[in-house]
Amino acid sequence: QAQLVESGGGSVQAGGSLRLSCAASGLTFSSYVMAWFRQAPGKEREFVARISWSRGFTYYADSVKGRFTISRDNAKTTAYLQMNSLKPEDTAVYYCAATNQVPVTTTPRNYDYWGQGTQVTVSS
Repeated sequence: QAQLVESGGGSVQAGGSLRLSCAASGLTFSSYVMAWFRQAPGKEREFVARISWSRGFTYYADSVKGRFTISRDNAKTTAYLQMNSLKPEDTAVYYCAATNQVPVTTTPRNYDYWGQGTQVTVSS
């Protein structure tokens, strides 16, 4: 049974940094596109970033481009999200997700597996 477990969330002041991790088990990690989504209170879940199976092609939401970096370590079956220059509007629960569906999209319903989420709070 596939399982994704996020860690690394917390509280930080604006301009600070956090690194989220997503440890995967029960799936052939290198065959899955890994992505991060986030959901703020009262808002829909939104796409943040994704990284391809093995070549590491990345794609970001405009709101985080240049500030966030997604990466993966297939040997450790772990994906990461390095978040720099954090803003109060980045406050949300961050979710790790995995898919092997094609075409790859930014739509949550196209992702097969999800973590439980980790809270990120950015204060001004």
